[in-house]
This record gives sequence, structure tokens and C-alpha cells, in this order.
Amino acid sequence: MKDLTDTLNQLNDSPTLAITARAKALINDGHDVVLFSSGEPDFDAPAPISEAAKERLNKGGNGYTAAAGLPELRAAVQARFESKNGLQYALEEITVTNGAKQALFNALRTLCNPGDEVIVIAPYWVSYPEMVTLCGAKARVVHAKKANYYLPEAADLEAVVSENTKAIIVNTPNNPTGVIYPEKTLRMIRDVAVRHDLYIISDEIYDTLIYEGTHHSLASFDACERTITINGMSKAYAMTGWRIGFAGGPRPVIQAMNKIQAHTTSNANTIAQHASIVGLKHCDDLVASMRDTFKAMRDLMVSKLNAIEGIHVPTPEGAFYVMVDISELLGRRYHNQSIDEAITFAKRLLEDAYVASVPGEAFGAPGTLRLSYATDDTSIIKGIKRFKTFVEALD
Repeated sequence: MKDLTDTLNQLNDSPTLAITARAKALINDGHDVVLFSSGEPDFDAPAPISEAAKERLNKGGNGYTAAAGLPELRAAVQARFESKNGLQYALEEITVTNGAKQALFNALRTLCNPGDEVIVIAPYWVSYPEMVTLCGAKARVVHAKKANYYLPEAADLEAVVSENTKAIIVNTPNNPTGVIYPEKTLRMIRDVAVRHDLYIISDEIYDTLIYEGTHHSLASFDACERTITINGMSKAYAMTGWRIGFAGGPRPVIQAMNKIQAHTTSNANTIAQHASIVGLKHCDDLVASMRDTFKAMRDLMVSKLNAIEGIHVPTPEGAFYVMVDISELLGRRYHNQSIDEAITFAKRLLEDAYVASVPGEAFGAPGTLRLSYATDDTSIIKGIKRFKTFVEALD
């Protein structure tokens, strides 16, 4: 048989999926594993959304929609962009995708030619560099420093810009840090993009899960003509498996994204589209209630972690993750095994303490772990107690 595509040799497996798969295998073997690894809410979708899906199933007429999605759903997305983000898009400037992940990939595939470069800010969501690679482009990583609250600096962005740079990916509120980019940082990124005529892909999937501070959409700073704003139903509406994402942006870009989608997956799930209309129009109070629960879980996890010697974590402002700096613990030993990297720490934490986390190497942030607090208080108390016992056993 002939060889598979060379691109596969450049791709890394998803560490989050790998850790979660191993954790679930341990659970299937009868072990009591605490899952701090998964990036999804510990809720079912709000009842009105599920009821709308059932109603649509009974009603029938659930064939293909336009690749861009139902006009009624795009109108609901249009209203959300305007009311929550201060962004005004025509319906032709909005597309509905199979999750926000497809919106991100479609945008990159639309913008990138082989040899182009895309700026990715670390800590980053694990799939950004891999998506860039799949498009034949190269990810140029800029490391946002912990001392600067994981916010990128203009000089670091400017240092990686070349004649091949096409775009920059921005993620706020950020996965994995929970940091919300302030207006000053967003305007700085806008200025860099304007100066070098770059597109901006702004991933704002966590924009409803805000506990302190204010979320600003980057496109709202006179950048609509170069910004593709990505969002979806997965996080705020607890609809991870429903696979509904959406994007707004310049009409030529959105129309090109629709063309790509038409020849790959066609429309997003029709039943889920109808249910998402109900979510966007009628579930704000239920979303707010889930956000309050996440905030309580965040406060509990942060307080428990900060009680462990050698660990200090800042309080994340949004999303549902805590970025734990374990650099002071590396170089020590656990049962005669050297713990020199976060990935080794995470493996031993899972195999011996039955706590699933994601090592920072996956996010371009060695020496850290990402823990998700999208769970319940019992799991947080139990999991952090095991974490503490593990740390205390290090030599």
C-alpha cells in the first residue's frame, strides 16, 4: 500500500483526549478516578433545549439545511452577537458549523496557503497548532509569560511577524489559563494586526463564563473587517455533544468557509440547530445559574490548591480551568521515579492517585497542569485531597 499523507507525521495526538481515555479505562477497571481533565460542563443541556429537540424529532422535516445553517438560527446568532458582543453582522456574514472547532478549522483553511504562518499565543488550546499544520501552514508560537498574567506583549508578537504571516489566533477567556484579555491587550493585538495587515481569529467560546472583569470582543475595536469571531453552544449551554458552533466575520471569508463546509460535512445537525434557537432565545437565566455554580466550584478548587505547600494558583477570571504552576515540585522523586516534567507528574498522578489532569506541555506551557473545575464539590474535595497527598509523598 502507498504511504499515508506526510502531514500526519507532523501532528500530535490530543493529550486531553488521551488522558481522558486512560482515565475512563481505569474507571472501567473499577478504580475511583477523579476527572479534572475534561473540558466540558458537568451539566445536561437545559431542559427547554432538550424538549425542543424532542419536539423537532416528532414534528419531522429534519433533512439538510443550507451549509451555512438555518436562517432562523443565524438570526438568533446575529442577535446574540449584537446584544452580547456589540458586533453587527448581516446574515450572510454568519455561519453555523459542526462545533466551534470546525468554525476554527474552516477559517484557517480559508485563510492559509502552504507556507503561510499563523501566530499562536501560548498557553494555547491544544488544537490550534495542529489545525494550522493541517492547513499546510506553520504555527509561530509566542509565549505569554506568567509574570505578565499570561498576557502577550507587543514586542513578542512583533518579533515573530514575517512576510509570510497571515493571521493571529486569540482566545479570551483563555483555555487553559482562565485569563480574560483586557481592553489594552486587545487593542495592542489589533494594532499589530493592522500594522502588518493580518487576519485575526478570535475564539470567544467562553465569553459567557465570566466571574470577574469584562469580556470584550476584539472585533468591536474597529477590527470587524479583519476578524473572524468564533463561538458556539458547547460551553455556556452545556451542549458539547450537540456540535453547534458559529462564526461571524467579513463576508468573503464567511462565504469561503461555507464553501469548504459544503464540500466536507455539509450542514450542522438539523435537530441540534432547531434546539439551539431555543437555547439562544430562552435560556439566559439557566446559563446564568450554571455560571454561578462554576464560580462556586472555582473558588473551592482554588482555595484547596492554595493550601498545598509549594503551589500557588491565581484565581482565574473566566472559563472553567485552573492553571497550576508545579515548577517548584519538578526535579523531585516519587517512589524512586524522577518527576522532571509535568507530563510525568500527570501520568503518576493518574496512575497512582487516580486524579486526571492535563500536563502543560499540551498547551505550550511546560511546568504546569490544567485542572477543570467543571465538576461537583465532592469530586473537587476528594481530588485535591489526593493531589495534596501525592505532593507530600514527593522526595
